[in-house]
Amino acid sequence: MNQASKGALAGIRVLDISRILGGPYCGQILGDHGADVLKIEPPQGDDTRTWGPPFREGVASYYQGLNRNKRVQHLDFSTEEGRGALLALVAEADVLIENFKTGTMERWGIGYEELSKRFPRLVWCRVSGFGADGPLGALPGYDAAVQAMTGIMSINGEADGGPLRVGLPVVDMVTGLNAVIGVLLALQERNRSGRGQFVEAALYDSGLSLLHPHAANWFMDGTEPRRTGNAHPNIYPYDALATGTDPVFVAVGNDRQFASLCRCIGLPELAEDPLFRTAGARSVNRGQLKQRLEAAMAAFDGRTLVDQLMAAGVPAAPVLPVDAALQHPHTLHREMVVEMPGGYRGIGAPVKLSRTPASYRHAPLTPGDAFVPSEDSAQH
Repeated sequence: MNQASKGALAGIRVLDISRILGGPYCGQILGDHGADVLKIEPPQGDDTRTWGPPFREGVASYYQGLNRNKRVQHLDFSTEEGRGALLALVAEADVLIENFKTGTMERWGIGYEELSKRFPRLVWCRVSGFGADGPLGALPGYDAAVQAMTGIMSINGEADGGPLRVGLPVVDMVTGLNAVIGVLLALQERNRSGRGQFVEAALYDSGLSLLHPHAANWFMDGTEPRRTGNAHPNIYPYDALATGTDPVFVAVGNDRQFASLCRCIGLPELAEDPLFRTAGARSVNRGQLKQRLEAAMAAFDGRTLVDQLMAAGVPAAPVLPVDAALQHPHTLHREMVVEMPGGYRGIGAPVKLSRTPASYRHAPLTPGDAFVPSEDSAQH
């Protein structure tokens, strides 16, 4: 098997000693792209094994969704034997991913300061709640709590409702993505310097980073961002709109698209109305515009209208439930559903590389106690 067919990260050895979501998600992405990932769990296993139902053979789907392309073993780092086994693996690793509470590994004598001296090429990636210092430093972080603290909940939900948690662990997941970016940046820099470094992706920082365009709006004029339901805070119509059947989401980003929308629903004159002619005017007068649009769209079947709008160059979509989205023909065409032996199904890798595509080699819970021997390891 040539290097390209193994994946972009072939030869990179990753020791994933993290748990829950952000760290394991990072490890899974690295594994999808060819890294050899060993996941080390405590004797009782990662907590998310119990986060169900549903369960298969006693292991929750939550765990299954974050831990493919890894081989798993169990060690107790509070024991001398466990720490010794970890050190033997670190000696062969390029990357270590962890999300222990700040100070825990240091108390065991296996923190970054100690290990970086012994293994100077090691890239150490920590996923944390708030970082190690500062007013909230070293405190534990959880997705929903960070959504609340970073303003995400305050701008999510209906305009006349209360703050609402985003219905998926968006902060945990983007922190995992930021951890991947940090690891890749550090590996790239190591090609020049020959040295590893400490990488940190904090939930708090990642939550704040998601606030566009609300933060940009506030920085410019100081107006407190408000909930707008499905509607975009800056442009309109960028909203879920009622039709004669199912609602559709219309995402108009410029005057040309708005004119096309108006023609499709039989209101060409609306595009010339001074109240709606420009993007700024449409945003300011969105209440009136929504009434006019929905009154006309009541004569249309939602799915048929989506097809007509898309054909006319107007971004539009049906509002699908999760099961319909996962079974959509384009989902399958894009290879976004992965099936592996043993009944595993999961979301595929969203990043497509032409020569070194992602691959799916190990179903969750595949055992392993050492890195795979390789002559092309980046560290050895």
